[in-house]
Amino acid sequence: MAGAGIVGVAVGFGAQHLVKDIITGFFIIFEDQFSVGDYIQVDQFVGTVQEIGLRTTKIKSWTGEMHILPNGSINQVTNFSLNNSVAFVDVQIAYESDIIKAEQVLKELLEKLPEKYEDMVKPPEILSVQTLDVSNISIKVIAETLPMRQFFIARQLRKEIKLCLEAYGIDAPFPRLVMYSRHEEDRKKSRIEMEG
Repeated sequence: MAGAGIVGVAVGFGAQHLVKDIITGFFIIFEDQFSVGDYIQVDQFVGTVQEIGLRTTKIKSWTGEMHILPNGSINQVTNFSLNNSVAFVDVQIAYESDIIKAEQVLKELLEKLPEKYEDMVKPPEILSVQTLDVSNISIKVIAETLPMRQFFIARQLRKEIKLCLEAYGIDAPFPRLVMYSRHEEDRKKSRIEMEG
């Protein structure tokens, strides 16, 4: 009798979790919180939804792992596939370069890119000078893209911008090192003292 009672309690607790999973799964589907093919994050799990069931949801990460989550454990979801995304690109140019010319050249390039890349919602924008670093000037470019296409567009923007700046002779920055010889300075001082 006691053993049967313990089994009954265990089954009752298991049934509670099962009912919770099913009810949560029903509301996920009914409210269309996410769909198969959406890119989502649930807690520390990030990936593409492969399957939505009444009891579990399967999420495949970009490295191939399949995460099977009980629906009852899904409390908070971030869906990256519902709205357009934004690509950010920082463009560095040398201090010696003509910044006005660089911005004008970039504007002309960016206006043409949506014809070439259908993932761009509209022409990218220049947010002018972002930072003044030790060896370069940084200009930020942003582009609105279709959902989850910001990484691809950012890579294409970097390539297009580099080729364009090279074509117009606008130099990319490079690290510079100034060498100072103390011994040479001492020799100059000695020479001056001897001549004096």
